[in-house]
Amino acid sequence: MSKISYLGTEHFSHEEAGDITGVLLVNLGTPDAATPAAVRRYLAEFLSDPRIVEMPRWLWKPILHGFILRIRPRKVAKSYQSVWTEEGAPLLAISKKQQQLLQQAVSSSFTSSIRVELGMRYGNPSISSALRNLKNAGAKNILVLPLYPQYSATTTASIFDAVVTELKQWRWIPELRFIQHYHDHPAYIDALVDSIQQFQQQQGEAEKLLFSFHGLPQRYHDNGDPYFCECHKTARLVAEKLQIDENQWALSFQSRFGREEWLKPYTDKTLISWAQQGVKSVQVVCPGFAADCLETLEEIQIENRDYFLNAGGESFAYIPALNSNEDHIQMMKQLIAQHTCDWLDK
Repeated sequence: MSKISYLGTEHFSHEEAGDITGVLLVNLGTPDAATPAAVRRYLAEFLSDPRIVEMPRWLWKPILHGFILRIRPRKVAKSYQSVWTEEGAPLLAISKKQQQLLQQAVSSSFTSSIRVELGMRYGNPSISSALRNLKNAGAKNILVLPLYPQYSATTTASIFDAVVTELKQWRWIPELRFIQHYHDHPAYIDALVDSIQQFQQQQGEAEKLLFSFHGLPQRYHDNGDPYFCECHKTARLVAEKLQIDENQWALSFQSRFGREEWLKPYTDKTLISWAQQGVKSVQVVCPGFAADCLETLEEIQIENRDYFLNAGGESFAYIPALNSNEDHIQMMKQLIAQHTCDWLDK
């Protein structure tokens, strides 16, 4: 495939590009290592995003650089060390597996050429590098698939910002499509139901099933973020398909940070309250996480497990994220087919 040079930059000619459809798979990201220095770099990028912390920059930057980045990296690094593997951060290792399996799935299902690239909103591989890989492969059409089932400005919209920031540097912009959410997609709900049922077939059922989602400050919801409502819809649809009574399950929010009020009820306080009320066994599933990560493997499986057991509970089990399950990969393939049907020859 030939290229043309314009103002010192290589571009694919319009006539020859477009044989490939690009898919950009995106998740949150992770530090490059479980060290205070690497965590500090990661947190600096993450917490500098105005979508994450909606405060005036003149007020937030002194707090971030004067206090948070001096104190939190060492503590957070220890948390990462508790879940780090030979392959590195679980989130990155699982995301790479998802990308590989999705590439195989679309290559075997569609006659059109599809290139799947992985990018992380923070850290590496970056969204910019993934987009450049797609451009260099000749992708004229690009579909962005954020692995956030429930939309939030802090996650999905932030990915859009990063994509646009990269594309601002391109002279020739590809046709771009962006999957906003899939919180109620039938294949996603079915995948969650199957995952829970398979786990319970092996481990048995608990008295309570808790759907734990990542939290947001309450004021984000008050200002119109739909995340809270989409989380509730996901949990309700899964519970209905599982055919469990309302008193057998609940929804909560984890990972709050700072002193302001966040979405309630809180996961840790819910688990403690259940144990104090005499609930002996619980199972926790985190539908908002497409891949297991620090928030599920350390915060839920270790920290919140201890909260429940220390308050009087007897049995705690975490149901893994969908990760690289076959039905999860097939769900992604369905999303791609749905959003690119006029781009592909199937």
